[in-house]
Amino acid sequence: MNIPHIDLPRIVVIGCGFAGLKFVKSINSKKYQIVLFDKNNYHTFQPLMYQVASAGLEPDSIVYPIRKVFNRKKNFHFRMAQVHQIDGEQNIVYTSIGSLSFDYLVMATGADSNFFGMKNIEKYSMPMKSLVEALNLRSVILQNFEKAIHTSDLNEREALMSFVIVGGGATGVELAGALAELKKYILPKDYPDLDIRRMQIHIVQGGDRLLPAMSQKSSDNSESFLRKMGVNVWLNVRAKDYDGHALYTNDETYYAKTLIWTAGVKGVPTKGLKADFTSSNRILVDEFNRVKGYENIFSIGDVAACPSEEEPYGLPMLASVAVQQGVKLGKNFNLLAKEKEMKAFVYKDKGTMATIGRNLAVVDMKSFQFGGWIAWLMWMFIHLMLLVDFRSRLVVFVNWAWSYLCYDKGTRLIVRKVSDKTEKKI
Repeated sequence: MNIPHIDLPRIVVIGCGFAGLKFVKSINSKKYQIVLFDKNNYHTFQPLMYQVASAGLEPDSIVYPIRKVFNRKKNFHFRMAQVHQIDGEQNIVYTSIGSLSFDYLVMATGADSNFFGMKNIEKYSMPMKSLVEALNLRSVILQNFEKAIHTSDLNEREALMSFVIVGGGATGVELAGALAELKKYILPKDYPDLDIRRMQIHIVQGGDRLLPAMSQKSSDNSESFLRKMGVNVWLNVRAKDYDGHALYTNDETYYAKTLIWTAGVKGVPTKGLKADFTSSNRILVDEFNRVKGYENIFSIGDVAACPSEEEPYGLPMLASVAVQQGVKLGKNFNLLAKEKEMKAFVYKDKGTMATIGRNLAVVDMKSFQFGGWIAWLMWMFIHLMLLVDFRSRLVVFVNWAWSYLCYDKGTRLIVRKVSDKTEKKI
């Protein structure tokens, strides 16, 4: 691996999502040697990934080279590799490029889609938990309309032009709004030979309201906004099976060639760790984000859970939680370097927000909730400021301004053809 052996404690970090990124940024690397492993050589700003999927942004707007982010960090080493296993007794990580010993280990491996054992849905649906999956979804959406032009079968055409989103959380709501805007402003100009009015967008939610993690007022506003945009909202409807053509539920059958799965996530811990896990495969940690049963292994972000009376299943899998955990753990290691005691992590809820479409968003603050144009401006400003560097902020702002003023999205390119999962391979 070409990692030098020096007289500083070595911290191995697995994963460069929000939690891993903020941890490495916060820690004093003059006191530690930091080795970061990630299967990709970039960090992804996941809150805007749905805009890549809906042709609103190019991927380079929301990804950042890891080496560039930390190019001034002392005693820092990045290796692009997959971590296969952890030996917590011998303090060794085994990766695709070899093994490495550690003094401390920080797991920030994030989360992946949870299909709850429904194999056909896992096989035929389109998830959106990675940049590659977002690009695949964008290609599938555009390929469907190209196919719809060619077919003379009206039922097949409507199926190609119909989309079912399973899951009414922030990702599902934001993606439904983005598709509705494509239907209203973009697709009629790109495909004048198609009757885009026949395009159907369904959002299927197993609970009794959208955005269940937000207030009732925000849930009601988001549902109202989506319905006005032409999205079909189905509540208390649970997905059971999907064959690539029809979604079968407890209520009725929805016909669509594209099923987008945003209904569940689960932690993705590295194998070998002898720890306790929640039902959603998250690692149980204490108030210092230390894995129970270990003194030198920590877990932060979506893969970690610290149940409490207020949060019996642990804090929600939100970027804001991961960011605060990463910063706090970095500061705790700085305290350890000064031979001081660590401080317990306490999450500060600064509010939650989701955007539905043009001039439409919902915001929950501690004392009040609101929606509409002001909420939309606030959502845009905060997400711009959360982007890692100035170039990305500028590129995203210019794209948003162009789309707003010209009613256009400039990235409707099929640069990676995605095969139909229902086609039989010869």
